[in-house]
Amino acid sequence: MNPVAIGNSRSKQQLRLGWPDGREQLLGHAELRRLCPCSQCRAFRLRGMTPLVDERVCVVELNPQGYGLQLVFSDGHERGIYPWDYLAQLNSEATEN
Repeated sequence: MNPVAIGNSRSKQQLRLGWPDGREQLLGHAELRRLCPCSQCRAFRLRGMTPLVDERVCVVELNPQGYGLQLVFSDGHERGIYPWDYLAQLNSEATEN
């Protein structure tokens, strides 16, 4: 299932996805960077290590890839393509109103 809307806020450091079922998902940039699905980051996590990510990291570019979204981060990391199903399963951040 592909999102019907994609938004990126560098000031709030959040990726916003709107899904066909009406659900809106907010995902923090730093958490997305920590959960990068590229082979290098997955191997790091499989060894029991948590990637050190600066909390100020931002998504600076979004590149749709058909089955998912390539995120380019302000720290230069751009290897991961996040499949739509993977993104849909991530926990949304609590939003403050």
